[in-house]
Amino acid sequence: MAASAVASPRVHDFKVVLLGEGCVGKTSLVLRYVENKFNEKHESTLQASFLTKKLTIGNRRVNLSIWDTAGQERFHALGPIYYRDSNGAILTYDITDDDSFQKVKNWVKELKKMLGTDIMLTIIGNKTDLEKQRNVSVETAEQYAESVGATHFQTSAKLNRGVEEVFLDLSRRMIEQADKQDAEKRALSPSSRSTAAGNVVLLEETPAAPIKSGCC
Repeated sequence: MAASAVASPRVHDFKVVLLGEGCVGKTSLVLRYVENKFNEKHESTLQASFLTKKLTIGNRRVNLSIWDTAGQERFHALGPIYYRDSNGAILTYDITDDDSFQKVKNWVKELKKMLGTDIMLTIIGNKTDLEKQRNVSVETAEQYAESVGATHFQTSAKLNRGVEEVFLDLSRRMIEQADKQDAEKRALSPSSRSTAAGNVVLLEETPAAPIKSGCC
C-alpha cells in the first residue's frame, strides 16, 4: 500500500502595521526583530518603510509584511493608506512619555472604526531600559489593553528584551483569527448548508401487484 502523501504546511500571509508617535522606537523594534540590529542614532521614518519576516509556528508557515509608519503629526493623515487590510497592529508608546501612551488610544479608536474586530491589536511599552524614568505604569497600560481586547508587552529594542515574544504572540493570534474566519466562511457556503432534499431519506417503492380480474 502506497504511503499517504504528507500535507504541505499551510502558509499565511499577514500584514502588520506599526503605529505610534515619533521617537517611541517603532523602527528600532522592527529592525531588532527582522535583522537583529539596533542603531542609537536611527533617523525618523519618513512616511513608511516595509520589511518582511518568515517564521514557522507549529504546522503553519507565516509570512509577515511589516509596515513601519512615520510617527510625526504631519504624516498622520497617511495612516489609513498603510493600515488598510492589515491583519495585525502593533501600537507603541515610550514608557517615559505619557503623551505617547495617550496617543495610542487615538490609534486604537481609528483602527477599530475602520477595521472593526478583524484586526488583532498589540500594545507595546518600549524603552524598558529607561525604567527609572518611567511615566506610564504597567498596571495602567495593561488595564487599558484588556479593555480594548489587545495584548500588552513591555519591550526594549536596545536590550532585545521582549521583542521576539511580541511578534510570536501576534502571529499566533492572527492564525487563530484566520482559522475562525475560514470556519465562518465554510459555514455560510452553499455546499455546507443542509438542504431540505439532503435531509430526506428516499425510500424505494415496491410496485403494487397487478389486480387480476375474476373472469380471466
